[in-house]
Amino acid sequence: MKKINLYITLAVVTTLLSISCKKTLTEYNPGGFTSEAVYTTPEGFETLVNAAYEYQRWWYGKEEGYSLSEMGTDIWTSGSGDVYPELNKYINLQAGSSAVTTEWQQLYAAINLCNTGINRIGKAGYSESQRLIREGELRFLRAFYYWHIVETWGGVHFTLQETTGIVTTANKTPVDTFYNQIFRDLQIAVANLPATTTNYGRVTKPAAKAFLSRMYLSRNMNREAIDAANDVIKNYGFSLQANYADLWKMSNLQNKEVVYAVNYSANLSLNDLKDAILFPNGHGRGGNNGHMLFLMKYDDQPGLTRDIANGRPFVRYAPTRYLLDLFNEDLDARYQGSFQTVWFANSTSRPAGMNIGDTAVLTSKNNVSSAGKIYRVYDRSKTYKADGTLLDNGHYVTLLKFQDPTRPSSNEQQSARDVFVIRLAEMYLNAAEASFKLGNLDSAAYYINIVRTRAAKSGKVDAMKITSSQVNLDFILDERAREFAGEQLRWFDLKRTGKLIDRVKTDNPDAATNIQTFHTVRPIPQTQIDAVTNRDEFKQNDGYQ
Repeated sequence: MKKINLYITLAVVTTLLSISCKKTLTEYNPGGFTSEAVYTTPEGFETLVNAAYEYQRWWYGKEEGYSLSEMGTDIWTSGSGDVYPELNKYINLQAGSSAVTTEWQQLYAAINLCNTGINRIGKAGYSESQRLIREGELRFLRAFYYWHIVETWGGVHFTLQETTGIVTTANKTPVDTFYNQIFRDLQIAVANLPATTTNYGRVTKPAAKAFLSRMYLSRNMNREAIDAANDVIKNYGFSLQANYADLWKMSNLQNKEVVYAVNYSANLSLNDLKDAILFPNGHGRGGNNGHMLFLMKYDDQPGLTRDIANGRPFVRYAPTRYLLDLFNEDLDARYQGSFQTVWFANSTSRPAGMNIGDTAVLTSKNNVSSAGKIYRVYDRSKTYKADGTLLDNGHYVTLLKFQDPTRPSSNEQQSARDVFVIRLAEMYLNAAEASFKLGNLDSAAYYINIVRTRAAKSGKVDAMKITSSQVNLDFILDERAREFAGEQLRWFDLKRTGKLIDRVKTDNPDAATNIQTFHTVRPIPQTQIDAVTNRDEFKQNDGYQ
């Protein structure tokens, strides 16, 4: 698998001088280089551009990023291993949350690096054509990181300048200012970037256009969202995979449905497992970690032992009953393509009458009789209480999208799986949502039916199609849940549509009692509040202490 070579030297040292840092910093420059020297050659400047990509890995495929982007919504609740209940159930979500602090620090480090590159690229010694491409990449990445910041924390600190020393003040900037710059950067990226790349993981023109579609949708620029989505759909050779389940095969990661991905190396030693700069404080999971987070605790069950195929269960996240009930598994292949419901015996220690390969555990969204069965059954009544709250937070229907049977051992925490940030299916559903908002229900149904046709089981296409009379915002959100569950979009989808509070209160009873209206943004980390001297101006977000 090709990857961007991420030689991290001075580029990362520069990012450590961002506003998110504490007042006292220890700089680390192992090579003794200066930015004035390194960034004036194409070879040196490449280290900056490559490092700017690296910060995506702090969010995509990482537990903190999953907790901020999927949890605390209508479709997930806490498993027994959840370590961020403040984000999953809104239990005392405050400025000290380590997940919030980590992502704030790394996103602002990424912004500082992008600012540095954009402002210095003219003196990097590139040819004009190469300069335009690298600037397009940095512009895209700055827009990408600023979108995560502004949607997560609202109108917080904004700057386009490189930080060259310790900064002790911060500003509060209107959300519109963020988005105006996001659009400017993305337009430049679209103009400069090539249509394709031979270096998998680098952003391309269609990826920038696809992200523009998402941004237009976020700002209710619906005609523009449709046009950008259609451009990506029609003009760059992307296509939906014929079978939804094929999307998640480790042998099929670079498929034609993927518009943009954050790539992880098949050589796990390159995923920065022990990098003291990129993964401080003993962070030990440098690769993609999604394969561990959604698994139920299967290895405590009779007939089962932990193995590579079934994965290492961290038992962090469980599906809400609402999510499972969104699927009609008789019609929709996405249920089977998204979830694991059966575990087969693999242990030398088994109940009498159970052979290797026999069913050891069955989980089900429905009620299933266990009478006369050797295997364990965790059905609807055993997993959920009558009101939908979780009854058994260790055993449940498991999301299988991110499992990785290519890992070298059953305890390996890293995965080489790439994270699909934008799939072509999103372009169809973006266009559907924008069409609905413009009052064109026929067009909305048309786009939705393309996605649902791909999802239909054999012979069930007609039954899967909807009519324009069935289109409303709740149906679109349900469809996005069926299509993108676990793919780090849900919190943003609910916030964009103004449905976060209502959906959690209605459909996630484990979090319903704690969520408040101010939870549509996250708390600014306490370390940041403590580090600034203008606290009268740079205040904590409303509702947080």
